[in-house]
Amino acid sequence: MAPSFLSLVSLYSIYLRRCFASAGLSSQTIDIDDETALHFWGPKLEDDHKTLKKPSLVLIHGFGPEAIWQWRRQVQFFAPHFNVYVPDLIFFGHSTTRSIQRTELFQAASLGKLLEKIGVERFSVVGTSYGGFVAYHMARMWPERVEKVVIASSGVNMKRGDNEALVKRANLERIDHLMLPESASQLRTLTGLAVSKNLDIVPDFFFNDFVHNLYSENRQEKKELLKGLTLGKEETVALSPLEQDVLIVWGNQDQIFPLKMATELKELLGKKASLEIIENTSHVPQIENPGLFNSIVKNFLCGSL
Repeated sequence: MAPSFLSLVSLYSIYLRRCFASAGLSSQTIDIDDETALHFWGPKLEDDHKTLKKPSLVLIHGFGPEAIWQWRRQVQFFAPHFNVYVPDLIFFGHSTTRSIQRTELFQAASLGKLLEKIGVERFSVVGTSYGGFVAYHMARMWPERVEKVVIASSGVNMKRGDNEALVKRANLERIDHLMLPESASQLRTLTGLAVSKNLDIVPDFFFNDFVHNLYSENRQEKKELLKGLTLGKEETVALSPLEQDVLIVWGNQDQIFPLKMATELKELLGKKASLEIIENTSHVPQIENPGLFNSIVKNFLCGSL
């Protein structure tokens, strides 16, 4: 493996951190209790007088690289209008715990503690994929704190059969082989399902660099997170509607959670849920068409949808 100064992924990580910093966010880590420490990007603590003037927005990443890789264009777009908080979920980035809990409910409870610790009383939340699971639970746990909810490309309504079908589409034996790639070949399989564009021209050395730098840490703990999911265990869906207004955003070519799941989720979440489909995108519309994604989400958060 090439040293870090020759790694394109390492160099791009530096660029991403600078983008977050130039948007007015700083890298912070807080002990939320005796067992758990969460890393997040958020407004500088000395900017308290500025944060009072803007609403708060929490961006929750999916199962993959740490948050800076998933929300760059959203941070740059929303930071002038919102106090943006971008946490790394437990066992991603620099967030960790000694607790034995591994459910998405624990992730949601931990983020709630973090936001309470830093004095964020009310906020809207945007969650993509696995982060959408967490966002849903946060909204359900704290209807008085969570103002609006955006669930992006997130099969909160998945059934056991959906997981099995995903593994079959990937032509792999287990879900962790897909979500935690160990080789260029496995990462190609994941990107083939998650991204609408053909990445065949990308050389193996780049995919290997990506795997080494972004998928090698906390692998066992992340496998436990996948096994610990409470959603998708049964063949029936028991999903409670949320009290908040909910926006569902989906790529029409998503092969991780196919589009039919989005329409089903809208029905399950009830009259306060709306659905926006972004054409020619797959599982990461916030990356593939950030301009349209950002516009749709901002209109919803500011009351135009």
